[in-house]
Amino acid sequence: MVGRGFSSIFWGVIADRVGRKPVITFSILVVFSALFGLSTTYWMAIATRLVLGALNGLLAPIKAYCVEVCQTQHQALGLSLVNTAWALGLIVGPALGGYLSQPAEKYPHVFSKDSVFGRFPYLLPCLSVSAFATLVLISCEWLPETIHKHKVPEMDTKAFKALSSKEGYCDPPRKKKSLLQNRPWISTLLPYCFFSLHDTAYSEILSLWAVSDRKYGGLSFSTEDTGQVLAMAGASLLVYQLVIYRWVHRILGTVNSARIASAVSILVLATYPFMTYLSGVKLSLALCSAAMMRSALAITVTTGISLLQNNAVCQEQRGTANGISTTAMSFFKSIAPVGAGALFSWAQKRQDVAFLPGDQVVFMVLNLVQLLGLISTFEPFLVLPALPE
Repeated sequence: MVGRGFSSIFWGVIADRVGRKPVITFSILVVFSALFGLSTTYWMAIATRLVLGALNGLLAPIKAYCVEVCQTQHQALGLSLVNTAWALGLIVGPALGGYLSQPAEKYPHVFSKDSVFGRFPYLLPCLSVSAFATLVLISCEWLPETIHKHKVPEMDTKAFKALSSKEGYCDPPRKKKSLLQNRPWISTLLPYCFFSLHDTAYSEILSLWAVSDRKYGGLSFSTEDTGQVLAMAGASLLVYQLVIYRWVHRILGTVNSARIASAVSILVLATYPFMTYLSGVKLSLALCSAAMMRSALAITVTTGISLLQNNAVCQEQRGTANGISTTAMSFFKSIAPVGAGALFSWAQKRQDVAFLPGDQVVFMVLNLVQLLGLISTFEPFLVLPALPE
């Protein structure tokens, strides 16, 4: 996150000047994911992760590319799929690492302790990810470029409005101005940062809370039980994005869907501390249901904010705008795990307090962050610009 925070603006500017496709291709080409598995010291591992984040400029141009390659009526679905892919990666990645790490100990009949995988027990999952990235890199050959650097006559505004949006993807003529003077775009940064902080802190705390002992306010789940909850949340997320989200967006609109999802998310998260009074099947059913609902609501909010950001700027500024928002978001996401971990550690010492035990304080703080994000969405400039029907 720190490496990405320092480099995102740079990659966004490059994506605006050179094109989306070169930045996307280079980001997938980076091999430091494999080098991470060859780390022999803690600081070498930290360094490879820092370089991986700095050289990965994928997030900023991929959102801009998604808006540009999709027709107007499909932009919400396209951005939701981008966010869903990210969420699924956060679930599949740790699962893959758990299965493939330390193969010489888990699968001694296949991997010898004297082999390279015995010397570097975390190399196999990193190589697996790199192999998958190679297939994705090959598929980039068929990606069309959406930034065209050639001189064209100025398009007549009246003629543009007469065109049907079905004839292609193109921005309506829009006056180019400084991003710092673009109030609709600036108004999206604060809710984007608050919701990113909340999402990362929630992910950190959920796993810690689930595996903690009940005497500390946890659920006494095993790591396998927690993995099953995350897997079900990920699977339901894919179904929600492909089947349900488009109807939610069509009925409620971009801004209202984000506001309502944020408000409902606060209510869902408020039920978590009371799950400690459940056990067995009731507990599993309640936690899985809440986790699935919360994942769907979070993606609804994130997709709505991303759609507002990308439609508030012209095409020539989308890469830079996404780079700036990614930098801000990365800063908030980098402090979220530290803050969430410290908060949870402190909460373990408050379980004997009659008024607001530690686990309730943790979720109350999470809800406070979500509430701040919800309040920031009522900025008067937070609107979706008029687009062709």
